[in-house]
Amino acid sequence: MAFHQIRFPLDIALGAQGGPERATDIVTLASGREERNSRWAHARRRYNAGYGIKSRADMAVVLEFFEERRGRFHSFLWRDALDWQAVDQEIGIGDGERKAFQLVKRYGAAFDPYLRPITKPVAGSVSVAVDGAEVAFAVDLLTGVVTLEAAPAEGAVVTAGFAFDVPVRFDTDRLDIELSGFDAAVAPHVPVIEVIGE
Repeated sequence: MAFHQIRFPLDIALGAQGGPERATDIVTLASGREERNSRWAHARRRYNAGYGIKSRADMAVVLEFFEERRGRFHSFLWRDALDWQAVDQEIGIGDGERKAFQLVKRYGAAFDPYLRPITKPVAGSVSVAVDGAEVAFAVDLLTGVVTLEAAPAEGAVVTAGFAFDVPVRFDTDRLDIELSGFDAAVAPHVPVIEVIGE
């Protein structure tokens, strides 16, 4: 298995359905109180690409993409049409020595914000600043780690803006395709799932 640095066809992904999923265990006690436990540190996104297939040509593109990925075997990039950009995200505080920082996107305000690690930034989209001034850096497009040329001073705020994709794989080894007309094809279920840590 391998990660393929190629994005699922964008015009088809834009018509997909899906979003984040979490795993929460809930136990209701005899008193009626609940105990809740979040089993995953991070949400995992699921999508159904079948909704984006509008023609026989779309289906042919998806079929070719599916076969090249060998079904569930190889992972690839996915553009979430709703959630693919971040602006002025705090990614760290300088200590005078550290130069490497993981890209993250913050969800929520001060109460209990969720920091989502971003591992697949889009090439050419990343900008980094220290205390509001842009700085020179390098970014690893396979991990989302930015490395600054100079370590920020102690207490300096490191921020980044970027576009990003989601590392995913197909969640099936079978495509059920229906030719519904001369130039129409339907694949009602083409599941795609985020691959955490890739």
